Amino acid sequence: MDDAWTTVWKLANGVPLREALGGRDSAEHWVAVDLAVRWLTPDHLPMYEPPGGPSLRWDWNAPLPTFRRARARAAEPEPATAISLCHPDGRIREAALDRASHYPDLLPLLVVRCADWAAPVRERARALLAEAPAAGLVEQAELILLLGRRERGGFAVELLGRVLREGPAERLHPLLESADRATLRFAHRVAVERGLLPPLRLARIAVRSGDVVLQDLCAEAAVAAVRETGRDDGVLGILLTGRSGRVRAAGVTALRRAGRYQEARAYLTDRSAVVRACARYVVRQGGTDPLPLYRELCTGEAVAPGAAAGLGECGDRKEDAGTLWTLVRHPDPAVRAQAVAGLRALDAVRREGLTPLLDDPSSAVVRAATRALLPHAGEFPVEWLRERDTPESRRAVRVGAQRLLRAAGWSRTG
Repeated sequence: MDDAWTTVWKLANGVPLREALGGRDSAEHWVAVDLAVRWLTPDHLPMYEPPGGPSLRWDWNAPLPTFRRARARAAEPEPATAISLCHPDGRIREAALDRASHYPDLLPLLVVRCADWAAPVRERARALLAEAPAAGLVEQAELILLLGRRERGGFAVELLGRVLREGPAERLHPLLESADRATLRFAHRVAVERGLLPPLRLARIAVRSGDVVLQDLCAEAAVAAVRETGRDDGVLGILLTGRSGRVRAAGVTALRRAGRYQEARAYLTDRSAVVRACARYVVRQGGTDPLPLYRELCTGEAVAPGAAAGLGECGDRKEDAGTLWTLVRHPDPAVRAQAVAGLRALDAVRREGLTPLLDDPSSAVVRAATRALLPHAGEFPVEWLRERDTPESRRAVRVGAQRLLRAAGWSRTG
């Protein structure tokens, strides 16, 4: 907020807008400037006015404010208009709107006023924004979408969407590289709706993006394009290499429509439960029961952690619990942890069998055992748990003991 107050004081001194902004023209800064002017009214000036600095005097009979400053100097129209657009009184904000159209750099404040609480101000601002150049709207996309979260912020968002959907594709290009998450999502939604992104690019975005919304949007669009054209061109291969389980799941599910059922077998042991579930679905659609495959995978020399979890997810309690209890003692801690998860899925947890894992060298195994034993917390001797809730215990062991104590209804000191 300090930067916003600095901008406002400079504007009050008649400093040109660009100079007053000092390079701070982000969406958040414009919103802060709007709020800062509301604070710097005559009632608040004694609190914020610096020595020898300007003060603001609002002439209620004039359409725009006048300025009283230590050094007499006529305020420049653009700075005065900028401040008037943010004034607490709606009459001044409304009167300033027509003058704002003469200053293209004030477009952000025109956008702000489109979400104004006062209907006359809001309607006039919207009428003016509808006449603004499309390029200007695109430049203010981040601010428009930020204000779109407000109760009355939908108009500018709809206007921006119409400009992007009906205008040249080139307007979208800079927004597809935006650093703002909301802008990036909005632009990609429009691009997908218009079919502007080829399937390979969509797949690469899904794989590389850290945004789950973009991952889902682009992965689904890429799969839909493959389905419509009947051509893969490597799209599914890219999706299947994604770090996100959601992206890999989209690729695995698409294998069914492509008739590539056998390829789904490799994902039966994926680290993601969602991917494993999709793989089982595709394998079944290909006429193969995945359960015998899991049983075979869990009895071989090299057991993948996902195989243990998958056996629990689709196995039989009577027939498969024994295999998982064997894997609870596997030398690989990842297998041990997933075997515990499999026992939870089969509802085959026994307190005496998993209690030793609360002291396991692997923190992941301790956490998995703790989760599995929470329903059995009341069966543990309280003193036994408190012996592990000490500074000398490893963090995972200490946290596990604390969780079990709470689940049993005991406080750490009670």
